[in-house]
Amino acid sequence: MSLTARVLAALLAGLAAGVAIAWSKSPALLSVVSAVEPIGALWVNAIRMTVVPLVVSLLFTGIASSSGHNIGRMGGRAVAWFVGLVAAGALFTAIVAPPLLSLADLDSAAFASLREGTSTAAVELPPFRDWIVNLIPSNPVRAAADGAMLPLIVFTAIFALAATRLESAHRDMLVDAFTAVARAMLVIVEWILLVAPVGVFFLVLSFAARTGAELVAALGSFVLVACGLIVIASAALYPIATVFGGIPLRQFARACAPAQAVAFSTRSSLASLPAMLDSAERELKLPPQVSGMALPIAVALFKFASPIARMTGTFFVAQLYGIDLGVVQIAAIAGAIAALSFYSPGIPSGGLFILTPIYVALNLPIEGVGLLIALDLIPDMFITTGNVTADMAVVAVIGRSKTIR
Repeated sequence: MSLTARVLAALLAGLAAGVAIAWSKSPALLSVVSAVEPIGALWVNAIRMTVVPLVVSLLFTGIASSSGHNIGRMGGRAVAWFVGLVAAGALFTAIVAPPLLSLADLDSAAFASLREGTSTAAVELPPFRDWIVNLIPSNPVRAAADGAMLPLIVFTAIFALAATRLESAHRDMLVDAFTAVARAMLVIVEWILLVAPVGVFFLVLSFAARTGAELVAALGSFVLVACGLIVIASAALYPIATVFGGIPLRQFARACAPAQAVAFSTRSSLASLPAMLDSAERELKLPPQVSGMALPIAVALFKFASPIARMTGTFFVAQLYGIDLGVVQIAAIAGAIAALSFYSPGIPSGGLFILTPIYVALNLPIEGVGLLIALDLIPDMFITTGNVTADMAVVAVIGRSKTIR
C-alpha cells in the first residue's frame, strides 16, 4: 500500500474510532485517548521543527540561483493566480451560498447557547498599519522563533537577493551551504512522513473523541453548506492543474493527498508545508527553485478557501437574524472578505475576527462572529485542506510553465 493510501486510511480510521468513543462516553476509553494524545502532538512538533530551516534554505537557494528576471516573472504569475482564484471562489460563493442556505429552516433559539458561549469583545486585531510595518522584521531570529513566516520570507528574499551581488565564489559557497541544509531537512521530512499514518491516526482520534457528539449536534446548514462549497471549489482545482500545468489528474491527486491529510488533521497550512515541498519535488517533478520559492509565499499569503467559508458564514448569520441582503450588499461582502483574506493576523480565529469591520459597516450583528467561532472547528479543517490544494495547484501551474525555465 502506498504512503498516500496509508495516510488516508489512518485518517478515516482515526475519525471513525474517535466518533465511536465519543458516542460511547466510556470513561475507560476516554482515558486511553488522553494517554495516547501526546503521540499526535509529538508528530506535529516533528513537522514544525523542519519548517523554518527548510523554508529558509529552499527560498535562499531558489532566489540566489535564479536571475532577477525569472524571479519577477514567477512572482507576478503566482500573485495573478492567487488573486484570480480567490476572486473566482468569492464569486462562486456569492452566487451559490445564499440560495442553498435559504433552503434551511433555521431556528435562532437553537443557536442561543453557542452565541452565549463565545465572546468577541476581548479580542483586538492588530492594526493593518502594524501588519505592514512588521513585514520587515527588526529581528529575523525572533521572527523565525515565533514562526512569523511572512516577515521571515521577506528577510530571506532580501538576503538571497544580496547574495546575487556577491562574487561568484562567495555566492556559490552560500548556495552550496543552504542546499546542503535543504537536503538534510528533506531527509528528515522523509522520516517524518514514514510515520505519518501513526501521527495522523492519533491526532484525529483525539480530536474526534473529544468533539464527536458535539460535532453531530453542530452540523447545521452552515457547516454543511460551507464545507460542501469548499469541497466543490477544491475539486475544480484539479482540472486547472491538469490543463494549465500539464500534470495528469491522477498524479496531481497523488501528490496532494499526503499534504491534505496533514492539513485536515492539524488545521495548519504551515504544518503541511514540508509534505507539500516533498510532493512537489518527488511526485510533480518540479524544480526545487520553483517550489522552494512559490510554496512558502503561497502558505503565508494565499487563503483560497477562507473567503468561501467566511462569506457563507456571513450569509448564514444574516439569515439567522432575519436580515435580507441585497445584491449590492452581497457584492460588498464578497469583495471585502476576498481582499481581507490576504491579511491573516496571527491569533486564534483571526480569519473570523477580520469580519468585524465588515459586520459593522453592513449593520450585521457582531454576535454573529462569536457564533461562527463556535462552529468553526469543522469548517477550518476543510478550509486548511482547500488552501493546501490551491497552493499545490498554483505551484504546479507556474512550475510547469515554460516561461520560467
